Formats: sequence, C-alpha cells, structure tokens
Amino acid sequence: MSLWKIAWRSIQQRALASTLTAISMGLSVALVVIVLVVSGVVHQNFRRGGEGYDLIVGAKGDELQLVLNTAFYLSDPIENIPYSLYWNLTDGRYATKVEVAVPICMGHRYKSYRVVGTTPAMFDDLTHRDNRPYTFAPGGRNFKDDEYLAAVVGSVVARKERLKVGSRFKATHGTVEHGQEFEIVGILEHTGTPNDKALFVHMEGFFQMHDQEHGHDGGHDEADGDGEHEHSEDGHDDHGHAEAVHTQGEEEVGAAESADCALSGFVYADTNGNGIKEPAERPIGGVRVRLRGQYGEEGEDDLLRSTLTDAEGAYHFDRLPPGTYTLTEAQPNDYLDGAETLGNAGGEVGKDKFSAIRLSAEQHGTDYNFGNDLQVTAVLVRVNTEYDPGMMSLGADPADESSDTVGLASPDVIRNLTTEINRGPVAAQAVGPVRIISDFLRDTVGDLQLVMLVMTVVIVMVAGIGIMVSIYNSMSDRRHEIAVMRALGAGRRTIMLIVLLESILLSLGGGVLGLLLGHGLIGIFSSTILERTNVAVGMFDFQVAELILIPALVVLASAVGYLPAVAAYRTDVAQSLTNTP
Repeated sequence: MSLWKIAWRSIQQRALASTLTAISMGLSVALVVIVLVVSGVVHQNFRRGGEGYDLIVGAKGDELQLVLNTAFYLSDPIENIPYSLYWNLTDGRYATKVEVAVPICMGHRYKSYRVVGTTPAMFDDLTHRDNRPYTFAPGGRNFKDDEYLAAVVGSVVARKERLKVGSRFKATHGTVEHGQEFEIVGILEHTGTPNDKALFVHMEGFFQMHDQEHGHDGGHDEADGDGEHEHSEDGHDDHGHAEAVHTQGEEEVGAAESADCALSGFVYADTNGNGIKEPAERPIGGVRVRLRGQYGEEGEDDLLRSTLTDAEGAYHFDRLPPGTYTLTEAQPNDYLDGAETLGNAGGEVGKDKFSAIRLSAEQHGTDYNFGNDLQVTAVLVRVNTEYDPGMMSLGADPADESSDTVGLASPDVIRNLTTEINRGPVAAQAVGPVRIISDFLRDTVGDLQLVMLVMTVVIVMVAGIGIMVSIYNSMSDRRHEIAVMRALGAGRRTIMLIVLLESILLSLGGGVLGLLLGHGLIGIFSSTILERTNVAVGMFDFQVAELILIPALVVLASAVGYLPAVAAYRTDVAQSLTNTP
C-alpha cells in the first residue's frame, strides 16, 4: 500500500475533524484569492481609465487631481484652461505634433452622474481597453458636429436610470436645473471604464447651457473706477441702447444738435486667441458694455451710458457729442479675458477697457471689439506618431517628464510636447495619465493591498496551525497504530513521512476548496460589484500570483506537520504496545 493511501486512510478515520480543518484552510485561501483577484482587476480598471491617449492637458496644480477628475470624473476640477489652448492643439502651434485632441468640459450633472461636454472625436477617434473602438448599443450612434443638443450616455447610467435612445434629460448646475433638454442618440456598449457612468453632450450645447444660465449680464465688472452704476430714468437697469444721462442733472445730451458721433463694436469668443474677430467665432450676447465720456468746451461735462450686446454680440452708442470716451466691458461669466482690438478712432487699450477715445464732430468709432476666451476643463491628447522629433527646435531637457508615455507614440515626441506645453505662455500642464495612475496605485492603493494581503496570509498561517494542532492532538490516540506499523517493519522515517503527507493532503484539499470557493463567490457577486463600483470582475479572472498558492501550501503543510511528525518519529514501540489494552 502506498504512503499516500495510508495518509488518506488516516484522514478518513478522523473524518469530522479533518473536514473542519480543511474547511478552515479553504476559507482562508478563498480570502486570499478574493483579495488577489479584486485588487488585480481594480489595478487593471484604473489603468484602463487612462488608455486611448497619451496626455491630459489641464490647469496647473496637483497632477493626480487633474487625472482623477478628467479620466475618472472624480474630485473637482483644479481650474479651467482657455479654449484657445485647445485650438492650438488642433489647428495652431502644436497641431503638427498632435493626432487627436478632445476637449473635456465639466461643471454639470444629471442626478449623481457627470455631464461632460466634448466633441464627436471622443468616440470616433479615441479608443479604450487595449485599443478597442467605442461601440454603441443597437439603434444608437455618436452625435454629429452640428447636433448641439444631442447626447451619448454610458451603459451604467442608461441601465440605472432606464434611459434609452430618444430619451431626454436636463442637466443641473448645483441645485439649478437648466431649461435646455438634450436628446440621447446613442448608448455606449459596456467598456469597463469610467465613461460607463457619465453622460456626454456636444460641447457647443454645453456652452449654450452657460449662456442661458448667466445671460452674461452683471458679470465681473471692471467698471469705471469710481464704482458708479448708472440707471435709466425709471430707476431700472438699462437693457438696450441707453439714453444719455447727465450726471449733473441737465438735459439729455442726446437731444443736442451736436450729438452726431457714435461708438460701436462687438463682444465675441476669440477661439484662436489672435485678437481678430473672425466670421466663424461665436458672438456673446447679453454682455454689459459701459460708456463714459467727457465733453464740452473744456471737457467739464460727464456722460454715462450702458447697453447690452445683442444676439450678434454687437453694441452701439449713438448721438454722442464730440469728446473723450472710455468703453468698459463687464467680463462675461464663464469666459476668460481675451484680447481687445482697438477701433478706427484710436485710443488706449486696457483690461476689458478702451480709453482716451477722442471723437470729433460726426465721427463714428467702429470695431472696438472685446475678445473673450471660452473655457474647457481639460484636453485629451494623442500624439502624432508620424511626427519627427528632430524637426522640433525646442532644446528641451530629455530628462523632464521621462515617464510621461503610454507607448502610443514615440516617447521623445510625448516628452517634448509635454515640456513645450508646460513651459508655454498659457498656465497649463500636460501629464501622462498612466504614469500618474501607476504612482497612485503604487504609493496608495498598493500599500493598502499589501496590508490586506499580509492579513490574509496571517489567516492562512493560523489555519495551518489548526492543521498542526489537529494532527498533534490525534497522536495520543494513534500510538498503538504507529507501534503496530513499526512492529510490521515500517521505519521511523516512514512514519514521519506519513504524518507529513497527511498534513499536505489536508492543506491541498483546503487550498483546492478555497480556489473554487473564492472564484465562485466572485462570480456570484460579480453583478453586484459591477453595479456598485463599475469594476467588471468574473469567475474566471485569474491572477498570476495564484499560481504560487499550491506550492506555498505544500511548504506550509510541511512546516506545520513537522512537529506531529517528530512526535510520531519518537513513539516508543514497546511501551505503546504494552500500554494498549
């Protein structure tokens, strides 16, 4: 009879104790399996959140916060960056180095989910999870360039909120719900990325929500220096081409025969940051523009007026007497200050202000244009793989941001573009999301994983000690059995080996049970885990570290079985046979 069979028979003789011992080992191993699998899948999902692009360009500040907010829709945005920087990535100074640039705009929610403003390139040009293209559920599609009120919804949002193609929703900013509705034209197939828990709208529609919310009246006023706010004759703020109001209570200058001058211009979004109003650039309506002037023979009289820009972003002050004037823009909400363009009557340019504009009789000053910059939260950038870094006349330090790469393009191209943006004229930073996520997982999540793994290993060791105690306590009942085996010719080492094999069988049995139990529990609760955390984990997700479990259990069993084996080795045959009744 083989030694393995003898050890197995010994286990069968103590069926209850052996079963309980194996179960305790199985529960411990199952806990190890769950920790290994779940932590491994969490690591994979975190890394997948930053796949599909090389860089995230956003406001200067904490790099981790930028990545968590942009890639995972966690935390709050640091600040916004100018739209003109996005334009430079697509059509300007960085365009030759960039293959795809996708803007990300945040600040609104639908219930507890992020509403993200972006462009069709988000799903047409970017990829996810090992370079897979985004796909849509049957009947759905991506929104188009001219569909400003269309939306694409992540799979988790659609499932939880029972949204489908054709459904409509309104976004909220804080507690304020916007009146503008978005229609869902597509639902993403499940990706296992944070995009499953977000709603995506056209960036232009996102900007329109802000325009409707603020109306751009009463923005950040850099006004006239003395804090004076003018009103129309009925005591209400003027909304239109205001009649002139004389500060000293005299008759309106607008009625004077000499009031034949005018000033006009536009307020617009200078998307490329060049300070020139171009036909394709969007006007900004509802922005207050104030006029202040001195007229009269010695400039002793003051004139105050205000107006709101119309839907085309235009403003106009007419029936002005010859004199010296100042125009001031109330900075529109949700816009950054841009370049002001001096009109044809000359003058001086300041922040949101034109001053020292001297008008002579019948002179019309035109094109006093206030440029403003739209804001985006961040930009996802995939670097041009065909760009030759040798053509860059940058002189960057190769050591800077050396690990900011995900392998989608040449590390040199990514490194040089990163350095150029970080040292550029705009206060922005470019970071590699994979590097930041890897550092975060190693420094924070990795420590937590290590603590949990150590705790589970300790539990396994306690279960191993249970095996040792169970076998050792059985030695007093097995002395006669051991003595008979010795009398029949079994050597001390054979007896010792049988006890060790018994310990190994119990450990291996518990280990196999633990593997099955651990993966079984993961399979049972996989849907719940996906629902609550968006982490897709399955019964057959195995980790490489699991391969060492069986060898480790053999070593553990040998260690804990050594003491009982030694006790069996030292059994006195004569005494055991004599003392047995």
